[in-house]
Amino acid sequence: MDIKKRKFGVLPDGSKVHIYTISNGQMSFSATNYGCVITSIMIPSKNGGFSDVVFAPPTFDSLVASDASFGAVVGRFANRIGKSVFTLGNKEYKLDNNAGGNCLHGGFFRWDKQLWDATVVETASGTGITFSRLSVDGEQGMPGNLKVNVTYLLNNSNEIIIRYQAVSDADTYVNFTNHSYFNLKGQTRETINNHTLTMNCSSYLETDDNRLPTGKILSVDGTIFDFRKPKALGKDLDSPLLKSAGGYDHCYCIESVPGRIIPFATLSEAETGRTMTVSTDLPGVQLYTANWIGGTLGKNGCTYSSHGAVCIETQFYPDTPNRPEFPTCLLKANETFETTTVYGFRW
Repeated sequence: MDIKKRKFGVLPDGSKVHIYTISNGQMSFSATNYGCVITSIMIPSKNGGFSDVVFAPPTFDSLVASDASFGAVVGRFANRIGKSVFTLGNKEYKLDNNAGGNCLHGGFFRWDKQLWDATVVETASGTGITFSRLSVDGEQGMPGNLKVNVTYLLNNSNEIIIRYQAVSDADTYVNFTNHSYFNLKGQTRETINNHTLTMNCSSYLETDDNRLPTGKILSVDGTIFDFRKPKALGKDLDSPLLKSAGGYDHCYCIESVPGRIIPFATLSEAETGRTMTVSTDLPGVQLYTANWIGGTLGKNGCTYSSHGAVCIETQFYPDTPNRPEFPTCLLKANETFETTTVYGFRW
């Protein structure tokens, strides 16, 4: 394994930001301690040559200015919390209202805008970087001083392993995800309409007009939400059922087993022969077809299109703190939270 570190930029307070690139001789990825952002994933195609299969702004300054969470870790609570409030231990916690009356991706103090400590790690599972920070009590309105580690590893099986670990000194809710935008053709203006997706998910969450769960879990049978057999992502993107969200922006239920990392999704692109698999021990995944990135200037002079990429965000269900019927994401004081998601690549 080869690890390289280089300067990426400087924040207004003078803090230096770095990028780390990890290569196994077959593929590589890069990540920065600014927001734990995965800035690139370089993989070959069946035709030869390498392409960068994740979207991101082209420069440090444009990454700082972006609000699309390109490649970033999202927390303390990814996705939405209804009415920007929840109750824990008979105390009401009020959060930022930044999404139609709800709190989205932690509100206004976003983790993708924070500088994290970085440590190079070599483990039996792979080689990479651990990013760490202390989320203090009251940050984003959440209880507890939360120590967080996010580790990105690369192994010789061409897998990027993402491990999240957290400990709090008070009961709190946690829900972390990675918000990478994938296009297996590389940096392109083309959409992901011809990408084929398979997900072993037989149900999804019904949502209201603000994309907040109603509490109902619906079967995908006979609907546009059924990806249990390979289906082109663009097949139903013009459905009236997706109009309000601009495309897919829905949480699917994974038939998970606590403590076991299970493969549940496969994304493929025929022209390059590239395939990505996704495995996790989490109960849910948000499928998001990059509905609002149209016109964003990307890498290599490319201007990204709406539906130009797809996010497959493993997580707990949205609004879980207000939905006792959902799988819990409560982290008890002084207990350790751990979860793993794996992106595997073939070509």
